[in-house]
Amino acid sequence: MNPIEIHINGKQYQTSATHLQELLLERGLSLSSAFACAINNTFVPRPEWPQRALSTGDRVDVIAPITGG
Repeated sequence: MNPIEIHINGKQYQTSATHLQELLLERGLSLSSAFACAINNTFVPRPEWPQRALSTGDRVDVIAPITGG
């Protein structure tokens, strides 16, 4: 399969991943960590990550909580 071009947190990235969860694992993220994902400004619930397909040009945002006060 040919790689597709997407944007992750504003940076261009080529991937052979076809679904969101596959992309996250490819990027070395631990699925047990606290973070949320959106594709094209639409929140993707964690249970949908394995089946949420990626397309060329998608904009993926990975958002982690910040602690402090």
